[in-house]
Amino acid sequence: MYDVVIIGSGPAGYTAALYTSRAFLKTLILSGMQPGGQLTTTTEVENYPGFPKGITGPQLMIDMQAQVVRFGTEIKQERVKKIEKNNSGFVVSTEGATYEAKTVIVATGAEAMYLGIDSEKKLAGKGVSACATCDGFFYRGKEVVVVGGGDTAMEEANFLTTFATKVTIIHRREEFRASPIMLERAHKNPKISFLVNKTILEVVGDTAVSGVKIKDNASGKEEVVPAQGFFLAIGHKPSTDFLQGFLPLDKKGYVVVHGLQRPGDYHTATGVPGIFAAGDCVDYQYRQAVVAAGMGCMAALDVQKYLETR
Repeated sequence: MYDVVIIGSGPAGYTAALYTSRAFLKTLILSGMQPGGQLTTTTEVENYPGFPKGITGPQLMIDMQAQVVRFGTEIKQERVKKIEKNNSGFVVSTEGATYEAKTVIVATGAEAMYLGIDSEKKLAGKGVSACATCDGFFYRGKEVVVVGGGDTAMEEANFLTTFATKVTIIHRREEFRASPIMLERAHKNPKISFLVNKTILEVVGDTAVSGVKIKDNASGKEEVVPAQGFFLAIGHKPSTDFLQGFLPLDKKGYVVVHGLQRPGDYHTATGVPGIFAAGDCVDYQYRQAVVAAGMGCMAALDVQKYLETR
């Protein structure tokens, strides 16, 4: 029987474990098959506090893991299949085992959606990114491409003009899902240009992005757009499929938490008492490591208070 089982091993999960284990709560992290989450695919992290020279994403996750292990957190590299209630709390089932817990923190994160082309994977971290806020700084004085047609694409394109000399938004349709005000803002930005009704065939480059090969959907004409950065803004998918029917999720699959609705509420509480959630599986807006870590801390403090009252 664990005081808390934490599902996920990104900044939210590790920070939650740091607080619960230091509070002498018996803590288990079920890390999934990719310990460390999305940051393990990020080369340089320069916006996480405390690292004036920056740090690689994988190293940051290794250090976080070592810190929680130091305070007694157990970690098992297993993927959770389901959570069920029982008389003493919850049963968390993985593909090969079951674990009993008084409380659960869901910190499974979210995955950026990709186009699914081979060159995209090949150049991941070498010019291909799904986070302009994280990586935009590295493209100062360069030309970049943003893929997408929603508010996120417009927002990220505008943000990237702070650094890049030119930003080209490529969209597969003529119409945009973006709100009129966001679309107008992008159109008015002199650094942003648009290529619509285009299909992306390939991200061009051997060791780094040098361009994007596209095809016109009407004429079939192919061309290469010069670019040193390729930013995807076609959405994120929270890793919450296993929670369907058990926890309240919004229409996009993000876990719904109470927030500060009334004084004394648990900010990270879900619709099932004893289950809390933090990080990118909750946060569809900011999607930053430092925000996820802060939410992990909040979830851990909520768990401590919840257990104390019982």
